[in-house]
Amino acid sequence: MTISETSPSSTIVSFGEMLIDFVPDIAGVSLAESTGFLKAPGGAPANVACAITKLGGSSAFIGKFGDDEFGHMLVDILKKNEVNTDGVCFDEHARTALAFVTLKKNGEREFMFYRNPSADMLLKESELNLGLIKQAKIFHYGSISLISEPCKSAHLAAMKAAKEAGILLSYDPNVRLPLWPSPQAARDGIKSIWNQADFIKVSDDEVQFLTQEDPDKEDNVLTLWHDNLKLLVVTDGEKGCRYFTKSFKGKVSGFSVKTVDTTGAGDAFVGALLVSIAKDTNIFRDEAKLREALTFANACGAICTTKKGAIPALPSTSNAHELMSKAK
Repeated sequence: MTISETSPSSTIVSFGEMLIDFVPDIAGVSLAESTGFLKAPGGAPANVACAITKLGGSSAFIGKFGDDEFGHMLVDILKKNEVNTDGVCFDEHARTALAFVTLKKNGEREFMFYRNPSADMLLKESELNLGLIKQAKIFHYGSISLISEPCKSAHLAAMKAAKEAGILLSYDPNVRLPLWPSPQAARDGIKSIWNQADFIKVSDDEVQFLTQEDPDKEDNVLTLWHDNLKLLVVTDGEKGCRYFTKSFKGKVSGFSVKTVDTTGAGDAFVGALLVSIAKDTNIFRDEAKLREALTFANACGAICTTKKGAIPALPSTSNAHELMSKAK
């Protein structure tokens, strides 16, 4: 039995960036054509932390903010969402990151980032709350925190501390190409920590980007498998998801909803799945339980697309069960 299976804590610690997304008040127009923007909290690891608490789980966030109005506003949002903020710190000299998001007519989005450098990139290893990491059940992270120093070293040190404490490592690379120096740099950076994760979630688009092959072909997906993995999940948008473990694999259908904005859908999915894993790590060996957890995660992802923004659109457990029972 590993330490994580006997650990009394069920807290999921999420590491990385939180920023302000400026979303046009009208979908389907370019940034230049937009007349107004809605201010929305964003950043995948923070969205995941909020998704977890919204579903009744326990989460903490580790990251750095500018000591500015936006930074304090974001930390207040974490607190309002009952996310533990003991791992948060502020930078007096750098600003909180901003992203301008273009919403296309189909709810898909494009990003333009303002972070040169933003406070989240400046988190140092010495600022890590290692105590918080070591008492987690799951340590979750993305790849944006790998792009530049000193944050990259802090990220690697946090992963090492979690691994040594027997904590489950969860990775959702969340490819954001505009932030990397080049597509190849993104591939290399994302893959540099690939083999350490216990659980990885990627979208079909990310499979295509990472393998440069057809994401629908199972052989291509399986090039992303490694022997330390307990679970690899590929999300296929409204079609649902595919799952791969050491002993079984399959597909779970998605839910059809009226999509307004896909922002945060993957984070709602990950948060929901991590809540199920934190409750019972035997899920990796029990296909029926895993399929149930993935159906729940699919429902959470789908609901998140029916409203604008990520955190405001995150579902509760009852929202998800309602959609699941409607679809039966």
